[in-house]
Amino acid sequence: MPQTTSWLQLENKVCVVTGAAGGIGAEIAREFAAVGARVALLDRDEKGAAKIAADIAETGGRAIAVACDITDKASVDRAAATVERELGRCDVLVNNAAAIYAAALMDIELDKWNQLLAVNVGGFLLCSQAFGRQMIAGGGGSMVHIASIAGHVPQPYSGPYSVSKAGVKMLSRLLAVELGEHGIRSNVVSPAMVRTPMSEVIYANPEVLKKREQIVPAGRVSGPRDIAEVVVYLASPRSGYVSGQDILVDGGLSTAWLTLIPRPGFEKSDAEKA
Repeated sequence: MPQTTSWLQLENKVCVVTGAAGGIGAEIAREFAAVGARVALLDRDEKGAAKIAADIAETGGRAIAVACDITDKASVDRAAATVERELGRCDVLVNNAAAIYAAALMDIELDKWNQLLAVNVGGFLLCSQAFGRQMIAGGGGSMVHIASIAGHVPQPYSGPYSVSKAGVKMLSRLLAVELGEHGIRSNVVSPAMVRTPMSEVIYANPEVLKKREQIVPAGRVSGPRDIAEVVVYLASPRSGYVSGQDILVDGGLSTAWLTLIPRPGFEKSDAEKA
C-alpha cells in the first residue's frame, strides 16, 4: 500500500505528469502515488508509461497511462479529457516531457530548432492550457515545470536547449501572474546533473563520474528522486504561498563557479582533495 501522509495533503488529488515513461517523470509519478495521489502518466511511449502505472498499481497506488504527444493540441486535449473522465479534474500538472538536440548554433537547421522549441516550450503551454482549464473549473491547483540549470547558464552545442529552458522559466512566471486569481500556482524546478537511464552512458565512465562529483558541493550527482521530492513539495498545499519561483536542485553547483577559477595560495591541499 502507498505510504500516505497527511502532511503533504495530496491524498486523492489528481496529478498529471508528462514524459512519465522513464527517468525523472517516472520517479515523480511514483512519489505522487506514494503519498496517495491519483496519477496520470502522459507520454508518447504509452507502453513505457503503462509499465510504470502497473508498477504503481502493484504497490497499491492508483495510476493510468495516457498516450499523448504534447506538441499536438488535439492529442493534449484528448489526454485531458481522458484524465478527467477516468480520474477527475486535474489538481496538479507537472510539465516534464522534453527533448534535447546536439548541435552548434552555427550549424543547426531551423526545422530542428523549431521542433525542440515545440516540445520544450510549446508543449508546456498546450498542457498548461488544457489542464489549467480544469484547475480553473475546480477552483485552483498547482503547476510545476521542469527546466534546467541550462536555463540559467548556457549549455553550448545543444542547439536551442538553453533557450528553451529559459523560456520555460518565463512561461511559468507568466502563468503564475495570469492564473493566480484562479488559485493556481506555477513554479519551476531546475535540475543540474541527474543520473537517469538515459544519462547513465556518461556516468558509466568512473573518471567522468568522479570529476563531476568533485565540482558539486554536495559531493554527488543527483538522482531522479532528488528532483521528484522537490516537485511533490511544490505541488502540495505545504507550499501554498510559493508561486512564480524557480528552485535550483543542483547540490550547490550553481554557487560554486568561483571554486573552478585558480587562486594561488587558496587551493585545497592534496589531503583535502582526496
